[in-house]
Amino acid sequence: MSLLGKAAVAMWWSVRPEQRSEFGDWHSHEHFPERMSIPGFRRGSRWSSTTDAEGFFVLYELEQYEVLTSKGYLDRLNAPTPWSRKMMPHHLGMVRSQCRIIASFGGGVAASLATIRLSPDVGRDAELQAHLSETLAALAQQPGLTGAHLLLTDTPRTSAPTTEQQIRGKDGAADWIVLLSGYDSDAVEDVIAGRLSPSSLHAAGACENPGIGRYRLAFTMTSQDVAAV
Repeated sequence: MSLLGKAAVAMWWSVRPEQRSEFGDWHSHEHFPERMSIPGFRRGSRWSSTTDAEGFFVLYELEQYEVLTSKGYLDRLNAPTPWSRKMMPHHLGMVRSQCRIIASFGGGVAASLATIRLSPDVGRDAELQAHLSETLAALAQQPGLTGAHLLLTDTPRTSAPTTEQQIRGKDGAADWIVLLSGYDSDAVEDVIAGRLSPSSLHAAGACENPGIGRYRLAFTMTSQDVAAV
């Protein structure tokens, strides 16, 4: 099983320690159910950084790319709840990428996740994409690993920032994103130090100094979970 759909929203941000308890309550009990009730949202997962006490990664898996510009989604983005209005100013250093899923192997939800934010060197897009697709297909079947995916940011054109964006301030965006998940954190780490290390990625056509994050699963919810309530 691959990621659940053809598009995704991938987000990284920080929450200060004094806000983390309320953040977890809001995000799990209000925000995730709200997002998963939007037509086309298939699964959401939240991950806590294992190297940064304040860091989070969140992934929404979407049925189609067009969900990103659907009325159901935009209506929610432009009408945040009072609790969302309270919490969103505490999303610090937000990087929010609206993506097409280019390659997806394996699947499910495992305990450990690595995220790699990278960009291709000039003129090496096709070479890097082919290399990553081949590499990720092989990695997803390795012992200790469960999934390997490539996402490319493709931000939809919208007329104006949404209300949620205005509350948070200007969001950053990634370019290309590699996700590697596993039930064995050591197996994930071995790949980050080897076949998907900065030097290996650079040799395959990526710019230097990719951004690598390491995470453990905090919470996940599907649209079926909301429907069952």
